[in-house]
Amino acid sequence: MTDQRLDRGKQWLEKVLTLSGLATTVDTQQPEGSTSANYWLTIDPTALTSTQKELLIGSQGATIDAIQYLANAGLNIHAEADLQAGYTIELDGYRQRRAVELKAIADDAANRVRETGAEVTLQPMSSAERRQMHTFFDGDASYSDLLTESRGQEPDRRLVVKLAQSPEA
Repeated sequence: MTDQRLDRGKQWLEKVLTLSGLATTVDTQQPEGSTSANYWLTIDPTALTSTQKELLIGSQGATIDAIQYLANAGLNIHAEADLQAGYTIELDGYRQRRAVELKAIADDAANRVRETGAEVTLQPMSSAERRQMHTFFDGDASYSDLLTESRGQEPDRRLVVKLAQSPEA
């Protein structure tokens, strides 16, 4: 099954790129150690100009996020449960660079909350980035004293970081 999901993702993304007039290929991989059906579809940047790469990533990652959203929605909407998967679209190391930036934002917010005791509201982020931030806070023991929640409506939805409330005795 894994190969079929990877192949579907690769074929879909290559077709989108071709229809967009971009002649490039897509590499596929499943992150090491991942037990879930999450795959990376990496666009080969070597055949693209810097302008094409900038357009595909978009302002603050908006275009690559939209492509990723369409991949996940389009490939999963009518697929049987065993054929559904999560796809991350990568180009020119953007996702990896952005993950480092988001981790630094998470660390800074955590420090400010701990220092002041007050909640910190971050700048608006895409739903994918908010999900990634929630994952940082939920999956890292060094953040166990903190909670996150999303507030507001798109496109102004924001992540809020606050101290976890200790249970009252």
